[in-house]
Amino acid sequence: MSANLNVASLFNVKGKIVLVTGGSAGIGKMIASGFAQNGAKAVAEITAGLKNATASGSVSYIVANVGSKAGCDALVNEFKKRESKLHVLVNNSGITWGGPYEDFPEEKGWDNVFNVNVKSIFYMTAGLTELLAKDSNNRDPARVINISSTASVDPRSEGALSRPGNGTWSYQPSKAAVNHLTSQLALKLAPRHVTVNAILPGVFPSKMTAFGLKTAGDEVFTANQPTGRYGSTEDMAGMAVFLSSPASAHVTGAHIILDGGARYNSRPMPDAKL
Repeated sequence: MSANLNVASLFNVKGKIVLVTGGSAGIGKMIASGFAQNGAKAVAEITAGLKNATASGSVSYIVANVGSKAGCDALVNEFKKRESKLHVLVNNSGITWGGPYEDFPEEKGWDNVFNVNVKSIFYMTAGLTELLAKDSNNRDPARVINISSTASVDPRSEGALSRPGNGTWSYQPSKAAVNHLTSQLALKLAPRHVTVNAILPGVFPSKMTAFGLKTAGDEVFTANQPTGRYGSTEDMAGMAVFLSSPASAHVTGAHIILDGGARYNSRPMPDAKL
């Protein structure tokens, strides 16, 4: 019997149960919307007070804070009350902090950034592994998608996305850690029929990029983009759906750069102007 290579079959996510952390805005909202519009049952983790920001009849919500193991455990436990299976976990929650090189804060600058960006991925994935592995097989594996950043492979920490005199000294290494953790988890979970991949976005409109886009202006970013634009909802949702569909069942441990080719442009980003 020949394989079904129809697009509707290859990229089908209908009926999949998907949990997206940090789903209230930005990239998380793009991803949750993409799944919901394609027939998946999306559950978005949001912070308190933001439920109305992403109101949709096809997306349900859990209020949580993944900045600690206890917060991750609470989210995992609440999800388990609602569902007995998880097809796709999107570890999207992320934060950054800008500060001066000579006086970069420890708790907010380093500890909190690594708690949210790195530790939460481990604790969320470990806590939900049994639900991911349940009924999965090598033709229809469960999926973990970690949202990293092109900052993980670009060491520049000062530029248009932070205030003059400040740098995002902890963000770049935290996202590099996400990449390596993705590889570790891919190796660990392959025998359980769970794939683990990372998306490395370039510039997309979000809370993290809002300052730079506002103060430096769109032209600064588009000038450094070979495609002439930064990322869109369609770009991010499309990649997430692909990594959750039958078309990517044999893809694991991948770090996929989604930046419109900006990494090939060696011109440094100018400092943002206030």
